[in-house]
Amino acid sequence: MAFSLEDILNFRPIPGLEDLTVSRILFDAIILLLIFALTRVAIWFVQKLLDRKLFYFRRVDEGKKFAIKQIAKYLIYAVAIAIVFDRLHIGSIMLTSFAGLFVGLGFGVQQTFNDLTSGLILLFEGSVKVGDIVKVDDWAGRVTSIGVRYSVLQTRDDVVVIVPNSKLIVDKVTNYSGNTSITRFAVRVGVAYGSNVELVREKLLEAVENHPDIISDIPDSAQDDRWSDLEPPHVFFQDFGDNSLVFDVFFWTRQVWDVDRVRSDIRFAVDRLFRQHNITIAFPQRDVHLKIDDKYFEKMNFSQNCLNTNGKAGIEATRKD
Repeated sequence: MAFSLEDILNFRPIPGLEDLTVSRILFDAIILLLIFALTRVAIWFVQKLLDRKLFYFRRVDEGKKFAIKQIAKYLIYAVAIAIVFDRLHIGSIMLTSFAGLFVGLGFGVQQTFNDLTSGLILLFEGSVKVGDIVKVDDWAGRVTSIGVRYSVLQTRDDVVVIVPNSKLIVDKVTNYSGNTSITRFAVRVGVAYGSNVELVREKLLEAVENHPDIISDIPDSAQDDRWSDLEPPHVFFQDFGDNSLVFDVFFWTRQVWDVDRVRSDIRFAVDRLFRQHNITIAFPQRDVHLKIDDKYFEKMNFSQNCLNTNGKAGIEATRKD
């Protein structure tokens, strides 16, 4: 039995659904492909438009640029999904059925939905942005992207860390970038008791102020509210420690990402300056007092055990009567 092309196109694969024919399925599939292609083109066009019309004339940091582009992309996707639903005639009854299904699945993928919501919160709120240097748990790195479900950190060792968005919302996160590009750090040094503390303070400041990455001179812009806490390098005499006099030298730098190198340079300079001026860097010391009863001296044969092969005393024992 031969079938014509018209018979194939008018064939109804599901009995009872008169409107569902092969031709309708093919037509809707083509429409869906066109909607998908137009959605991708619209996303590309809107992002280029933002770059040329908004970001070009306004000074916007990379984190905010990324957030605005992501939000625009999600809005375009939402419009595309609404068009698809309308084209497929997915009404309120079917949506209600889908909602019931999603509620049932929600108990199994609750964490995933939590991450999705957290991703939107991060993009709208901006507490963590692309380009920020953050510390989450034991990982410190630069935020390279914020997705719908997870964010990506790149550490100084080029290790890529995948962090669920909910962790950036719920857990404690240290953001070194904050509202400015300048951050304060400190280097701790302990010197021996009896050292000239004024000389110690002078040399610590010299070691810091001569570093090219340290902000020593406060510009006029420091009068702005954002820079109200900015101040030149300074030294605090922190404590009389068990083995040392403890000093902290504080400094401001823009090298947040490379601060370990800056701290290392400062420690090298401190060691060199302290050696030049005979300032001793303290280290833990312990005095051990050994008490031996007289009866042990009486039992020991010093003539055999304490003389070396040359007949000289190898151990000198002192008794105090």
